[in-house]
Amino acid sequence: MAEKSEFKFTPEHEWLQVDGNTATVGITDYAAEKLGDVVYVDLPKVGSKIEAGKVVGEIESTKSVGELFAPVGGVVVESNSAVVETPELVNEDPFGAGWMIKVEVEDESQFDSPELMDEAAYKALVGE
Repeated sequence: MAEKSEFKFTPEHEWLQVDGNTATVGITDYAAEKLGDVVYVDLPKVGSKIEAGKVVGEIESTKSVGELFAPVGGVVVESNSAVVETPELVNEDPFGAGWMIKVEVEDESQFDSPELMDEAAYKALVGE
């Protein structure tokens, strides 16, 4: 797993890790803990065009149903079939094997959006 300082966070509890013009997206350990035991994950298909701030997936747990929001817009270049087949990966390793999608963006300035927080700002948001 990469250092959390390499991640950016959204107010909706998604994280993204940027590599060139591609962002890997998942939900934070805080979100995974609040959801409880994840039992079902629905992700967008590869090739789907997604918009920042819009719902792109669903995460169901034994306690509730959560939505996966796109932190950036672009084209889905990979969906993590492992979390669809083994949803508990979201709880076990939210910043590693439990990632959700990879998004290729056309406009890399999205990575500098004021909506995206660093780790310190995110920790302040969730009261850690």
